[in-house]
Amino acid sequence: MNKKITVSVISDLTTDQRVIRICTTLQQIGFDVAVIARCFNDSLPLDKYVFKASRIKCHFRKGILQYAEFNSKLFIKLLFANTDYFLANDLDVLVPNYILSKTRNKKIFYDTHEYFTGVPELNQSHFKRKVWKFFENWIFPKLPVVYTVNNSVKNKYVEEYGNDIGVVRNVPISTQIERITLPERWKDKTILLMQGAGINEGRGGIELLLAMQYLPENYYLVYIGSGTLWDSIKQKISDLKLDNRVEMIGKLAPSELKKYTPLAHIGFSLDSFEDLNCLYNLPNKIFDYIHAAVPSVVTGIPEVAAIIKEYKCGICIDSIEPEKIANAILEITANETDYLLMKKNCKEAAKILCWENESEKIKEIYNPYL
Repeated sequence: MNKKITVSVISDLTTDQRVIRICTTLQQIGFDVAVIARCFNDSLPLDKYVFKASRIKCHFRKGILQYAEFNSKLFIKLLFANTDYFLANDLDVLVPNYILSKTRNKKIFYDTHEYFTGVPELNQSHFKRKVWKFFENWIFPKLPVVYTVNNSVKNKYVEEYGNDIGVVRNVPISTQIERITLPERWKDKTILLMQGAGINEGRGGIELLLAMQYLPENYYLVYIGSGTLWDSIKQKISDLKLDNRVEMIGKLAPSELKKYTPLAHIGFSLDSFEDLNCLYNLPNKIFDYIHAAVPSVVTGIPEVAAIIKEYKCGICIDSIEPEKIANAILEITANETDYLLMKKNCKEAAKILCWENESEKIKEIYNPYL
């Protein structure tokens, strides 16, 4: 009989490509996988997966109440789950997983998607950061199996806690590129795309919008996703009278998002240098752009800069000042030969930076527990 692993994540799962990929791989190598995620009334419906998936319906969306509601309901689910192992995704679901791994004598795995206590939202509240750091300090050194998204996050946690930590990057599965029909309003435009479910403080969303003031009329900016700054960006578009040059599309399932990405001329990842979580980030969208053969303009944070420079598939900038962003956009589109070379480089990089290669690391981590 296959070993059962119960996976917890506070996302709604539908747009969480990392969790979907990892759980699919675990199911394929022989585990019986069941995911518990979160949903609201307006969440996208669950897709069809090879693993089992359920969601806890929640009402609170912000602050301590959202974590208290989800984790209390998650605790009950995990208490009665028929499982051999627990897999916790990030610090915001770790406490109930850890407590029940001890009381029920179950093995726990931990996938930390970021340097959690370095996020800008916590840096703005010392009390909240102190609370999360208390839980992390208590649990992290005791975790038997930990892996994360890149070497920068790994090194930070090794420095703090000394755990043996693996690295599994957020790279896509190689698939044939699909496109939707180019919308009429996008025709004859240079399409600029920022995508992601975390367009939050420190991610450059507002600054990219402000850069539009320095660009010719034929440049058209599209946001796809969600985030804490989503409504602020909407209001700013109106304030700047850019309604006819900027479009906002809400969260899309990964299968749908992949049809939009190849329509862009340039993709953007504009994480701040100031916050540790942003500084150590390696976003999914970098690899999504690469697989769609879309050159990128990125801030030169270490992990992202290493990818862009190694594969020569974009331009790194040293700040998110709107004028600098605009200048980089003009530079990347100024020379068609150079631009087409970047697109070619993206295609070559995609052959290496793919889940078919990266999933071998998941197999190495979990195979001993089958």
